[in-house]
Amino acid sequence: MVSFQKVIVVLPLLAGGASAFSLSMSSALIVQNKGGGHGELGFQLAKNLQSNPKITSITILQDSACDGAKEPFASYASEIPNVNIVKADLADESMTAADMQSLLKQPYDYVWDNASKGAAGAGKAVIDCAKEWNSKLLTYVSSAGIYQPNDVFPMPETTPTKESAGQVQYENYAAIESGLPFVSFRPQYIYGEKSNKWDYIDWYFDRLVRGQPIPIPAPGTQKVSLTNSADVASLLASVLNDEAAAVEQTFFNCGTSDLCEYDEVAKMCAEVAGTELNIQHYDVALGKAKFPFRLTDFYVSPDLAKSKLGWEGPKHSLKDDLKWYFESYKTRGGMTKDISFDKDKEVLV
Repeated sequence: MVSFQKVIVVLPLLAGGASAFSLSMSSALIVQNKGGGHGELGFQLAKNLQSNPKITSITILQDSACDGAKEPFASYASEIPNVNIVKADLADESMTAADMQSLLKQPYDYVWDNASKGAAGAGKAVIDCAKEWNSKLLTYVSSAGIYQPNDVFPMPETTPTKESAGQVQYENYAAIESGLPFVSFRPQYIYGEKSNKWDYIDWYFDRLVRGQPIPIPAPGTQKVSLTNSADVASLLASVLNDEAAAVEQTFFNCGTSDLCEYDEVAKMCAEVAGTELNIQHYDVALGKAKFPFRLTDFYVSPDLAKSKLGWEGPKHSLKDDLKWYFESYKTRGGMTKDISFDKDKEVLV
């Protein structure tokens, strides 16, 4: 006869009566938009958080307007199978915190909002939910596009912002009006293997593979921050390294520390494509035409994230990534698509 002995495990109680075990169980919610420049971030963030010991469960609240047949959404089931996916119409301006909670059916300790463009509708609901849940941290993916730069580059986090911007209104409602433990990241140009927005770098290849000149606003030494989405995700997750320091600083620029000049991007793309390079600089007074970046310097540095949050820096470089990027460009039909260069001709006078 086999006898069984009951084993009772006593867990130490901490402040508030919760056990050490229960406090180690932390849930994460990622609110993800339908696509665009930030479209891959929720996917990459979920992958990153899966290996973080602080996080034990992950849910993505996915905008139902996304195209599930396209990346990164098509890879949710295969690459992040343990992540719970809940879909909702995040463009619904009438959505309330009660509506959102009825969909999610549980509170979350950590919330990352990569969808909201303002403090109305679903955006306000995310903030209100985080407050009701007493979340440990609400992290927002804002945009460096809210900056109104002066002559200081890289632009520091103290750069004046457009007060009318929806992202600024979100930041104010979350941090000031709601008093949440809140952090906001301000990214710039993002690319990735499962991106659904390729405009920035495609612009260079579109001209190179067709033997067209590359019209770049003079002098061509302007710097740009082009950051791999996995590196952006690691920046967003770095708040978990030191939550108190993150909240104290609140605002962080978000981008690679490996900056490139506009002309350098053209040279690297030409090298990968194996084509001749014909850069023609034009007077910025003639406008952007279809140039993908700003006419003047407009870039940030992740120095504060490194010093305050212990972010180790980017694991990817544009120079290395352009190899797979060009293969993707060809697979996506970049070599044969119809392109008009009429706008280029207008500035190449």
